[in-house]
Amino acid sequence: MQTTPVIFDGHNDLLLQISMGNTSVEQVVAGGGPTHVDLPRAHAGGFGGGMFAIFVPGDLDGPAMFAAMAQPAFDLPLPDPIPWQVGARGTLRQAAILRALERAGAVRVCTSVDAIEATLADPTGPMAAVMHIEGAEAIADDLDMLHVLYGAGLRSVGPVWSRNNIFAQGVPLRFPGDPDIGGGLSGAGRDLVRECNALGVVIDLSHLNEAGFDDVARLSDAPLIATHSNAHALCDSPRNLTDRQLAAIRDSGGLVGLNFAAAFMRADGQMATDFGPEVMLRHLDHLITHLGEDGVAMGSDFDGATVSDQIRDCAGLPALRAAMVAHGYDAPLMQKLCQGNWMRVLRQTWKDDTDHQAAA
Repeated sequence: MQTTPVIFDGHNDLLLQISMGNTSVEQVVAGGGPTHVDLPRAHAGGFGGGMFAIFVPGDLDGPAMFAAMAQPAFDLPLPDPIPWQVGARGTLRQAAILRALERAGAVRVCTSVDAIEATLADPTGPMAAVMHIEGAEAIADDLDMLHVLYGAGLRSVGPVWSRNNIFAQGVPLRFPGDPDIGGGLSGAGRDLVRECNALGVVIDLSHLNEAGFDDVARLSDAPLIATHSNAHALCDSPRNLTDRQLAAIRDSGGLVGLNFAAAFMRADGQMATDFGPEVMLRHLDHLITHLGEDGVAMGSDFDGATVSDQIRDCAGLPALRAAMVAHGYDAPLMQKLCQGNWMRVLRQTWKDDTDHQAAA
């Protein structure tokens, strides 16, 4: 099995699964649980870690949402916004879970690229974990919580999930469709972008609508990053990026992390798992064509999505690597796609690129 290059990944929802009681810190360490990511499977598949997302579901009815998305076409209303108190409580809870995983030896929380690279270099050690929030409902318009979370290790912020908040509007849960819906960033959203730039925090464009994307592109002085999105030209989902958006990301020196989710991968938008790496390769080829070899990485959405039954979980990543090599991706390109491109954009974005591990 090909377990190298070790993969640094743009998005997983393991913290959500633990917070919902679907697994535990102990199961993540020991393995054998129901999730896509745990430490033994990470070692088996060459999954070195990545962005560990904090997502607060609020009153979201996940089973009903997934059932609706299994239809040939669907158009779900955006979920209701959640109050700041709910967002803050849920975010702090999952941040505490991330630190519990660190104490248990499953992850090392990293705030520098040097720390990530050192962690990736140990194939039998903990996973590298970057604290990320998906939907900034924990942050009020005074942005105080942004600074508190930054002190706790936060280094990546997605202003919205697919629901609106005080900062921006998300794309709808719809197929087929495009991201051109609603207005752009609010005044608070523009302030959030500027403050993230000042701190050196990644601004994640995944889930933002088109107008919000364009506002970030105009305002931000950092590389544009979509941690877990695919090519709209190949799958007509609003969650995917149009060629125009890909061009903006390319011109900024940014990147897109390939999302493994069936609904954002398959041309029919279905959540069915009966597809193989060839579908993933079509998206990779399209992204490389429009972004260049330096602008594409991985952003699996493990533990937050339905993925190919030929991959299944992070232990299945050797099947993807083997398909990439058979497709003609050479060793330098494999290194870039699996981890190098992430290291490049994080070095360019994180202004305080120091490791706070000792103080944590």
